[in-house]
Amino acid sequence: MLTGQASVRRQKGACADTVAMLGQSRVHHGPHNDRVYLFHLNPADLPGITGRILALAKDRGYSRIFARVPAPARDHFVSCGYTPKARLRGLFRGEVDGYYMANYLDTTPGDGNGIDDVLAVARAKARQGAADRRLDPGFTCAPAAPADAPELAAVYREVFETYPVPIHDPAYLAQEMQGWLRCFCIRDGNRIAAVASAAVDPDALFAEMTGFATLPEYRGRGFAGRLLRRMEAEMRRLGMKTVFAVARARSYPASITFARAGYTCAGTLAKSVNICGSLEDMNVWYRPLGSGEAASPRG
Repeated sequence: MLTGQASVRRQKGACADTVAMLGQSRVHHGPHNDRVYLFHLNPADLPGITGRILALAKDRGYSRIFARVPAPARDHFVSCGYTPKARLRGLFRGEVDGYYMANYLDTTPGDGNGIDDVLAVARAKARQGAADRRLDPGFTCAPAAPADAPELAAVYREVFETYPVPIHDPAYLAQEMQGWLRCFCIRDGNRIAAVASAAVDPDALFAEMTGFATLPEYRGRGFAGRLLRRMEAEMRRLGMKTVFAVARARSYPASITFARAGYTCAGTLAKSVNICGSLEDMNVWYRPLGSGEAASPRG
């Protein structure tokens, strides 16, 4: 089993975790990330959902629990041993704040060493601004289709040793893309050079910007920022109110990309995601969409 202090080395891209229903709420859990993650809370499951999650974690031997919840549920989770780690203003429908909560059962979250240095550099780069780098001739940035899933999965297998969900699996990607996962890619001719995706919640009116990957030979060209802008435009078209990302906290490129794009770092989830071969600390970044700030968040 994983612990909060140990690295995990698995078959490249492997992920044995699963999505399950607890009542009418959805959780992602398994030994790969050594956690239960409540990513969709149905208010009808309160207050008993916290006890059900704890029972699942103890039964499976997981050492940590995370939850993304709207502000009205925050105090209940605090009373059950959770700590608020990030507050995203107006996350739900641009009106109600969202919280990432953490409950570490038999491990310590770590000291966050080095994260402040990364954020300081990212914010300095954001203040300096960045030139709008245009794509070179022969490169295009456009949505991907489910038929592209095998090539997308091949990119992910090359870039990520491990990842919290099975993006190395073409069948998984194709299935998700037939739902509310919107994938975008930059192509060099017919070859996919970089990819990212937006996981859309059409009820909460938010989207998680995720799955950024650029093949090694194409790095340093600003592709992540280009994909982010393209996805934001599509999310506005779909009526999303807020976009956010959960990104590696010690990654300078990721932090700089989101800081330059006007995202706010809301907090850090320590040892929360199995990515690139180990459990890593992740920063939560968010940005309201539209011409102004999110409308008067409550909570």
